[in-house]
Amino acid sequence: MKRSFILLALALLSGIGLQAQSLNKDSLLLQLGSQSEDSNKAKTLYHLSMIYEKSDLDSASLYLEKLRSLSQQLNYLRGQYLYYERKTVVSFTNGDFTLAMEEARKGLELAKQMNNAGFEIVMLNNIAICYEYTGKFQEQLDYTLRVKKKIEDTKDSAKMSGLYHGLSNVYSNLGQNRKSVDCALFSIELYEKYKKTNHYINRVYAGLGQSYEALGITDSAEIAYSKGITESIRLNDRFAEGTLYKFVTHLYAALGKYNEMLDMANRGLRLAKELKSRHLEASALYNIAAASFYNNQNATAKQYIHQAIRIAEEDSLRANLQDSYKLLSYIEAKNGNHQSAAFAIGKADSLQQASLNEEVANSAADLEKKYETEKKEAQIALQAASIKQKNIINYILIGSAIGLLVIIILIYLNYRNKQQLQQQRIGELETEKQLLATQSLLKGQEDERSRLAKDLHDGLGGLLSGVKLQLGAMKGNVILTEENSRSFNNALSKLDESISEMRRVAHNMMPEALINLGLQQALQDYCDGLSESQSFQINGEFHGLEQRMHPSEEVVVYRIVQELLNNAVKHSGATVILAQVMRQENKLTITVEDNGKGFNKEQLNFYDSAGFRNIQSRVNYLRGQIDIQSVPGKGTAIYIECIIENNG
Repeated sequence: MKRSFILLALALLSGIGLQAQSLNKDSLLLQLGSQSEDSNKAKTLYHLSMIYEKSDLDSASLYLEKLRSLSQQLNYLRGQYLYYERKTVVSFTNGDFTLAMEEARKGLELAKQMNNAGFEIVMLNNIAICYEYTGKFQEQLDYTLRVKKKIEDTKDSAKMSGLYHGLSNVYSNLGQNRKSVDCALFSIELYEKYKKTNHYINRVYAGLGQSYEALGITDSAEIAYSKGITESIRLNDRFAEGTLYKFVTHLYAALGKYNEMLDMANRGLRLAKELKSRHLEASALYNIAAASFYNNQNATAKQYIHQAIRIAEEDSLRANLQDSYKLLSYIEAKNGNHQSAAFAIGKADSLQQASLNEEVANSAADLEKKYETEKKEAQIALQAASIKQKNIINYILIGSAIGLLVIIILIYLNYRNKQQLQQQRIGELETEKQLLATQSLLKGQEDERSRLAKDLHDGLGGLLSGVKLQLGAMKGNVILTEENSRSFNNALSKLDESISEMRRVAHNMMPEALINLGLQQALQDYCDGLSESQSFQINGEFHGLEQRMHPSEEVVVYRIVQELLNNAVKHSGATVILAQVMRQENKLTITVEDNGKGFNKEQLNFYDSAGFRNIQSRVNYLRGQIDIQSVPGKGTAIYIECIIENNG
């Protein structure tokens, strides 16, 4: 694998940023001692782990375990996610890429559960880096592009510098070093010019230097490495600083700058011992041995290469061990120890063969896993197709059942509606029948009243008037005593009263004003006549009655008002009575109010009286509604609304 820089971009897109770097380690430790077991303490543990992960992995792991335990105890999902985020970094820095991948995938699932796009971006990026260091560059590219799409979807421009850092690594691993340089330079430009966040800018410079070195642009590579070391010191990223010393050492070896190479290797060794990093120490010892060999200091070179071999064997650092045995073979050959040189080169070759065998085995395992995966996917697809087909059949059956049920319901509703319509029609016919009967009855009554009125007026009235004239003529021709004269005059007076009473009865039975002058004048005459010389006052208000109605309707309205006024005069004891009839188009309202004694509708059997039944039948004839309001001591108000034919 070309790129060996540990943690080159891991955690580049931290979910909450690295603000802990601006905090003092001692102040955080002081806070930790006084904090309660809550989310604030979890955040402090998180910040401490970030500080230690660049200089003391054991301490970083210790604080991460405390963070995990506290977050689980509090059911603090954010804290659990932060544990996975930093545990991935620590595992990766420690060289345990398998564990790093496991933690990253757990963190990704938790981020999805929390529906936090920023956390998802971090874990997708971490998985991409894990694929990088296991040599699966196509998978690394796939996950990096997923990170790119996620950032674009969320419009999180703050993470763009880190994104192009990751793309730079991908293209470098795929051998596309020009693209790698372009992405790295754009990442630096976003950081410096546009002030976009990148807490691992030192590692961008490191990757840029490697890409320049691969392209043979060594002067640019040296400048990039130098800036990377400067930024690492500023950020206190000591693991990155140590790895950069290794990169610069290799560059100086290629350029033949052996003294500078030796100086840089010694700086790397001192830092590795401070960090207690065995793999950095093994690399630094190898580089010192190589620089000494190039400077013809074979004894020193042999001393350091044996130290490197010891650490590599103890920690199973196969790549370091292979390189160290190869360098030892050169040293022994230069010293004339050809047997030792042959042994050393044999060890290097066997390690290389073991690596090749392991790669072949891993490749075969990957192919087998891929085959099994594809086989399972094919089975799943077949099963899914079968389930889909069954579901379609079930949907059709369910849809048919629902459709049949809907049809049955519609048929039932239609049947019920028809029944209701029939019942309604029957009710309407019954109502029409009753109305016709009422109309016939009322018409018969009015016809009979009219006939009786005519008979009284023309027959009996004429006869009585003739008698009066004859008696009047006799009075002048007959000599009567004074007493008989008084009796005769009394008889004539009684006859006049009888004629007046007969005319009044005939008029009430069929008012001539109603026939000749209309409803308004007839009602006004009736009100005036009824209140004449009485202790009560009748106020008549009649509007819109100039347009004549059907004679039968006018008679019915007249009778309703007549009956209501008679009831008020007889029973209310009122001093003021209001009679109001108003017509607006085909709507007629009748109102009769009085200030009399009123009555209790519940206690008085008013609605069963013959007078009310007559009024109700006439209101029904006019297709109207009647409303009676009465309070004892506060009078009575009767409101009637009717529909009349537009015959005017």
